[in-house]
Amino acid sequence: MSAKIENVVIVGTGCAGLTAAIYTGRANLGPLVLEGVQPGGQLTTTSEVENFPGFPEGIDGYQLMQNLRKQAEKFGTRYESGTVTGIDTSRWPYTLKLTDREIRAKTVIVATGASPRMTGIPGEKELFGGKGVTTCATCDGAFYRQMDVAVLGGGDSAAEEALFLTRFARKVYLVHRRDTLRASKIMSDRVLAHPKIQPVWDSVPVSVEGVAEGAVSGLKVKHVKTGAETVLPVKGVFVAIGHLPNTAPFKDAADTDDQGYFVPTGHSQVKTKTPGLYVAGDCADHHYRQAITAAGMGCQAAIEAERWLADKEA
Repeated sequence: MSAKIENVVIVGTGCAGLTAAIYTGRANLGPLVLEGVQPGGQLTTTSEVENFPGFPEGIDGYQLMQNLRKQAEKFGTRYESGTVTGIDTSRWPYTLKLTDREIRAKTVIVATGASPRMTGIPGEKELFGGKGVTTCATCDGAFYRQMDVAVLGGGDSAAEEALFLTRFARKVYLVHRRDTLRASKIMSDRVLAHPKIQPVWDSVPVSVEGVAEGAVSGLKVKHVKTGAETVLPVKGVFVAIGHLPNTAPFKDAADTDDQGYFVPTGHSQVKTKTPGLYVAGDCADHHYRQAITAAGMGCQAAIEAERWLADKEA
């Protein structure tokens, strides 16, 4: 275990984590940010962010996160790679347990985000990662030029995936279990008006075909009202059915709801039952799930951490 005790450790490098780093950095707390398996968070997989204030022409998601990272570095933020497996809050300063080491911290801000939810249907796991099943159109869409693909889901994420894929794919099937989209009106209108997108209403995925061949050859779907099954002749399947919060390592130190999202303590969005432990971003918010609200929560968590630490050490 390192002998150094950090003032603040921020777990996660999305909008929430990096905003928290900017604020704690400006407060001369010398924040340490722990990067997980996806530095920059989900926004790095978004091709264009149109609704983040200050960018009237929009900005590439990856570039936005790079900007935030550099801004945090400017104020003394340090970065280390590592996966947190748990936290010991039995004595203060607290101890973060990583796979290969431990880090002691006076305050901790958890901004671990959420991971894509999978369907669990046959063929999905076997053909995931370079074989035709993916959760990121921005990452993999260019591999499907002039091919037919399917997107699973009916919310804003699914709508965005489908629209992005029209840049490459010949046809995009949008498979949704209902007969209307859950996406916002502007996104729904764009999807339904696009000539390359074909909604597959009232349908659920049954299996991803092509396991024997080692590549996706189709998607079997079932109509929920008639029970009829059809195979869509696609080469790619993009899963966009929601997310699972990355909160498990902290479940003993902070309350969670039945879906695993952090539940705040008291009137604050970011306080937990453990003094000095704060949460921010998509791991604690399944209602708004926006870059700007995550950034706002990161700001709140940083200010709370700064004030709590000042009182603790007064």
